[in-house]
Parts: sequence; C-alpha cells; structure tokens
Amino acid sequence: MSEKRILELTAKLNKWNHEYYVLNTPTISDFDFDMALKELQKLEDENPEFTLPSSPTKRVGGDITKKFNSVKHKYPMLSLGNSYSREEISDFVDRIQKNIGGEIEFVCELKYDGVAISLTYENGRLLRAVTRGDGTTGEEVTANVKTIKTIPLQLHGDYPPLFEIRGEIVFPHKAFNALNKKREEEGEPLFANPRNTASGTIKMQDSGIVASRGLDCYLYHIYGEDLGFGEHAESIQKASEWGFKVPQEADKYIGRAKNIDELMAFIDYWDMNREHLPFDIDGIVLKVNNYQIQSELGFTAKNPRWAIAYKFKAERVTTKLISIDYQVGRTGAITPVANLEPVQLGGTTVRRASLHNADQIEKLDIRVNDEVYVEKGGEIIPKIVGVNTDVRSPSSTKTLYPSTCPECGTPLSRKEGEAHHYCTNDTECPPQLKGKIEHFIGRKMMNIDGLGAETVEQLFDAGLINNIADLYDLKYEQVIPLERMAEKSTNKLLEGIEASKRVPFEKVLFALGIRYVGETVAKKLAKHFKNLNAIKNASLEELINVDEIGDRIGESLIEYFANETNLDILRRLQDAGLQFEMVIDESIELGSSLEGKTIVVSGKFEMSRNELKKLIENNGGKNGSSISSKTDYLVRGEKMGPAKLKKAEDLDITMISEQELLKMISG
Repeated sequence: MSEKRILELTAKLNKWNHEYYVLNTPTISDFDFDMALKELQKLEDENPEFTLPSSPTKRVGGDITKKFNSVKHKYPMLSLGNSYSREEISDFVDRIQKNIGGEIEFVCELKYDGVAISLTYENGRLLRAVTRGDGTTGEEVTANVKTIKTIPLQLHGDYPPLFEIRGEIVFPHKAFNALNKKREEEGEPLFANPRNTASGTIKMQDSGIVASRGLDCYLYHIYGEDLGFGEHAESIQKASEWGFKVPQEADKYIGRAKNIDELMAFIDYWDMNREHLPFDIDGIVLKVNNYQIQSELGFTAKNPRWAIAYKFKAERVTTKLISIDYQVGRTGAITPVANLEPVQLGGTTVRRASLHNADQIEKLDIRVNDEVYVEKGGEIIPKIVGVNTDVRSPSSTKTLYPSTCPECGTPLSRKEGEAHHYCTNDTECPPQLKGKIEHFIGRKMMNIDGLGAETVEQLFDAGLINNIADLYDLKYEQVIPLERMAEKSTNKLLEGIEASKRVPFEKVLFALGIRYVGETVAKKLAKHFKNLNAIKNASLEELINVDEIGDRIGESLIEYFANETNLDILRRLQDAGLQFEMVIDESIELGSSLEGKTIVVSGKFEMSRNELKKLIENNGGKNGSSISSKTDYLVRGEKMGPAKLKKAEDLDITMISEQELLKMISG
C-alpha cells in the first residue's frame, strides 16, 4: 500500500511541479501541494526502500558533497566562435551557403549568461548533471541540479531511452536581488553579478543552500543516437513536450531566419530589449537548423562550423579615477569605492564605482589619477575593469590598502578565506554604531514610525544616542530643539519608539543586527528557543542543532553574547519593555468573526499557512483550495503565484494581508 501511494504521489507532484514552474499554469493550490509533499516525505521516511530517484522531495536539498567527481563528456562541450559585427555574421552565412549551396534556414537563440550544464536522462529519469569544465571533462553536480525546480526529474511522452540535453543555469534577477538584500540585512558583502553567483552556487557543498537560492535553467540542445529529428527547432519543441523548460517562440526567445537581414533583426531586437528580460544574456546564438547540413559542415578543433555567437558589447567608457573612499558598514566590513570624473554610461551619469576589495585593487593595480575603464554590462553596479597604463603618470604611486579603520583608527582584521577587511571596534566606530541603529529601526525589524536615517544621524551627532538602547531613553525636551524637529514630528518619533515595545520577539532578534542572523534565521531561533535567555545560554552544539543554523551562525551568536557591551544593551532593552520571548495570543483562535466566509491563503507569511488556516476554521471561516467566484477573501502573502493573482484580479476578489486577517478575527 505504501509503495503504491509513494508512486502515485511522486507522479502527481512531478506533474503539478511542471505545471507551476515550467508551464506557469498551476492546477492545484499551494496548500494542497504542500500537504501532498509532506505526506510523501513521511511515507519515504517510513519506507526508504520505495523512494524513487525522481521523487520531488529531492528538490529541497540537504545533501553534503565533500568532492565533485570528474566525468568525461561523451560529446565534448565545445565553445562557439564569437562575432561582434554584421560583417562577421554576413561572412558566417556566406561561408555556409558557399559550402552547401542554396538557401539555409537558421535558428536564433538567446545566449544565456549563466553556467553551462549537460543533463543525461536514462529511461526518462535524470541520471547525471555535469558542468562544462574544460569541455572534455566536467564535474558532476547532480545533487545540486536536482534542487532546480524547472529541471524535470522524470520525463513524460515519447522520449528516447538515453540522451543528453544541454542548457544554461541562470540566476533570475528577482531571486538574485532578494539574495543580495538578505545578505545586506545580515551584514554580509553583496554578490557582484548573477552569472558568477550562479557558478559559485552550483558548486556549493550543501545542496540545501542551492535549493534556497531559486536558480533557473533553460535547455537548448539535444545529443544522442538515432533521435529521429531532422531539425534543431523540431528537437526543441519535442524537449518541451517531454517536460523541459526551453526557449519559446511566443516569448521571442527563439526564432528562425533565412538571410542576414532576418538574423540581424533578431539580434537588434534583443540588443535593444535585453534589459527587460528576467535574467542576463550576453548575446545571440545562431545555428543551422537542419541536422544533415550541420553534419556536412562539421567541426574545427574548437568550434562547430554550423553555429556562431554574436556577443553584445558591454558598455565601456574611460574616465579618470579622482580618489578612493573606504566605507565602513554596520558589521565593520570595509568596502573601497572609486570616485570618478562624471561620465555617461548606460543612460546614467556615473560618478562612483565599486572596487570590491583589496584583492581587486591589487589585481588591476588601480591608482589615483589613473585613466580607468568602467563597465556596466551584466553588473548590478558599475565597476572598474581595467586601467590604461599607457597614459599613466611617471610619478604615479601604488595604492596601499589601509591597515587601520578610516573612521576610528582601529587596526583592520582579515580572516583567512574572507575577501573583506573588517574594523573590529564594533562598540565605538561611528559608522558601525549608526548602521546598527539604522538596521534596528528598519521596516522589517522594529519599524519605528517617525525615525529614519537622517534623524538617526541628527540624534547621533547631537550625542543623544550611541546605541539602540539609547533610543528608549530619549525625552521630548531633548529631541524638540533639533533642526527640523517640530512638536508634531517629535511626538510621532517618541510614540513610534513606544509602539516598538510591542514588536514580537522574532523581529526584535532580527533587529539586534547579530552578524549572519537575518529574518529567516531569527524566526527559526525564536521558534526553537522561545526566549532570548535560552538563546544566550545555548551551547554551540545546541545552536547548530536548530534547522538551518550552521557553525558560522552559531559561532557568531556565541561571540555576540560573550561581549559585555552587547549584554549591557540587552539588559537595558529588556528593562525598557521590549519583547524578549514568544507570546502566543490564544484569544484570537476562538470566535465566529469569519462565519460563512470562504478564504484562500496563498504566499509566504509571518505565521505558517497551516496556522493561518487553523485560525480561519476556528473563527467560523472556510478554507478554499482554489480561487473561484465563491471566494470572499484572498489572504495574499509574499511570493504568491502570478497565475493565482491574475485570477483573483479577474474575478475582483478582495485581497487582504495577514495583519488585516488577524484584525478581522480579533474584531
């Protein structure tokens, strides 16, 4: 019975997963999907001998890989020849037509700026995933690739018994920006661009971290024996039918062309519109469509003769480096920033560019007054990519990275394996102190109304606050004399500080600004330990036993609570009345305020969806599994599916937040 149910659930969940992530047409509610997945996980835990390699439970990650095995490619992963002009594309077309004779049809595809991957399927199941490596041999990263939801674990339809399909793993902008935002909140250095981050992610030892990052994958070329296709475009369409996410003509991610004008039209369209894509591309790939002609044209030692890549030119300008600032973040991380003579780049005026760290300055030998090359292509912020040493002054001197903090003079520290230098004076260094206060008052933390970065600066410079505990000692007569602080704004600030004493414990924990303790980690710690004292007194072993808490986070917590200054601040915050333990309000779970209402819950919330659904039921409401004309309310959370949102809008369903639902329940 268990084996049959596991088979049934695995098939259903893989189908629903494909509908949601690849086809973007979900046919089941998020809640029902989660419940089915939990049932399958439970059955697999109880009956591991029946677990299938294609089980969707493999997608959550958790495997630890100590070493990636080297695998020789059956079909070498060759690179493509690059071109940068219409003339070079025209020569490519003329050369093929001269060799073959007659009109040739080409396929145009996006050149994804990510990580090349080769997937092998045997009898419809994902057997192996291998990186490009040196083109002949790559590294097997199957456990990590299984966490990417757009890569099918089990195919359907008339697939061949054994074949390889190749494509590119990309880091969508939305997921990349969310990751960097989280790193910023946790005081970690930001990643520079999606491509490099995708490459680093796919080779991480912990597949659980890979699963959390939201990578995507587009597949675009099939290799195998006797596949039965006559054309490349036909094979892509077939791959879509088997369950792969492939470039679609409807999105203009792929197209056909018969002459140079049609090829350049596709290239020009995406050169103008690539900034609107949800991922990065760095050019267009042009391929002969007919497989027979591909075979006749063959290969050079390095490249296929039947394909070429047109590379978009990354926008690059030259300007003068005026000076270098060394900025201190709230965690003490030192970030060098170049001040430039203003220059136009990508439609904006660029005055500053990131230098990242000491290694980057050393590698490029960047010096003040140098003429430097600045690029923006594919990067989140402009960066210096080179120096024109031909015009460098003979009196130029090498840049020496500071050995002490530019703000407080404390000797800088750099741990082995870390890219950044740090100022360790976290109790007195002004930018760190102000940064910690600005973090504390943020919207997702204490959310103190009437208090922003400018006001923090004012209060700090006036000597009224030096740490987060000082906020709760502020008096009306201290604040009112400050510039721009009238009676109304002063009262608003003090009322906001008072209201923050009711902010729940998990947000207070996040607001403390403990290194590596972001929003998610704070929630897990609060839920597990229930109060601050329990966290403070926990051993490293007890800390890392909590879900998703590793050595780095555990050690950071131990270090934070060993600091006497931090303990004094915590005592003052506790005396001020902040919430240092979990409070569960049982009263809102009883009542009839939702009597007769059908409510659909979708997305990510502060509470779990199961808890919200329980509240709805206990207060007379009915949980709807999907949106229909009978739905009274949609409780909308973060990361809600676009199809569900559109349906709610089309049916004019009233959408409410989690907090609005709780207010309805409490009356």
